Amino acid sequence: EVENRRVLEELVKTEPLASMGYEIVHYDSPDRRGIDVACLYNPRLFTLLSSKAYPFFMPSKPNYRSRDQLLVSGLLAGESFHMIVNHWPSRGAEEPVRMHAAMQVKALKDSLMRSDKDLKLIIMGDLNDDPMDQSLAVLGAKKHVEDMTEDDLYNPWWVTLEDKGVGTWLYRGKWNLFDQIIISPSLLQAAKGLKYDHNEVFLREYLFQQEGRYKGSPLRTYGGKVWLDGYSDHLPTIIYMRKQ
Repeated sequence: EVENRRVLEELVKTEPLASMGYEIVHYDSPDRRGIDVACLYNPRLFTLLSSKAYPFFMPSKPNYRSRDQLLVSGLLAGESFHMIVNHWPSRGAEEPVRMHAAMQVKALKDSLMRSDKDLKLIIMGDLNDDPMDQSLAVLGAKKHVEDMTEDDLYNPWWVTLEDKGVGTWLYRGKWNLFDQIIISPSLLQAAKGLKYDHNEVFLREYLFQQEGRYKGSPLRTYGGKVWLDGYSDHLPTIIYMRKQ
C-alpha cells in the first residue's frame, strides 16, 4: 500500500535497504485517492518471472474505483512461488464491496491452481476485514488446518486475533487484524522444499505511542496534521518459511 512509485524508489535507496539491493514491482492503480499496491523483493532470494495487475471491477458498481490486485510470480529459494498483493476497499465502503474483492482473488487463485494443484501461493495485504469476517469466508481462508478442504486456504491470523488477542490496528480500544498473509495448502503439506513454519505480528516498543491519549496505539507518522515521526497506524505481519 503506497502512494506512488517514487516513494518506493526513495525507500530502496535508503539504508539499510540500499545495501540489500531490493527491487520493485509496482503499477499505477485507478484508486480515487491515488493509492497503489506494490511489492519489494530481494533478488538474491526471489527471481521475478512475471507480474500483472488485475483491476477491481464490480458490475453492480461500475464506477467504483479501488486498488488493483497484484500477482507477482517467480522463484523463491529456487522454487516456483506466487504472491497476490492486496489492499481491499476500506471500512468506509459496505461489506459487499470487500466480499467482491475476495471473490476476484478467489477466482484468480482458482485459475492458477487449475494449472498446478501444488502451486505455492500466498495472498497478502491490508484486507480491511478481520480473519473471521465474511469476505475471508468467501475467500475460503480457514482458522484450523484440519478444517480445510482441497479448495481452502489457511489463515493463521485468525488464531492470532481471536485466541491470543493480538492485532495490527487499534480502533476505539479494540484490536483488529486486517494485515494478513494467507497460505495455500501446498505450503503446509510439502514433504520437501518450501514449507510454512510460523507467523507473528511484529511487536516492538518503538512502534507504539508511549504517552498521551493514544498510548499503546501504533505510532503513526501523523496524528491529524501533527507530525509524530512514527511509522504507521498498522503493525507489520510476518510469516516464516523453511526449505526442507
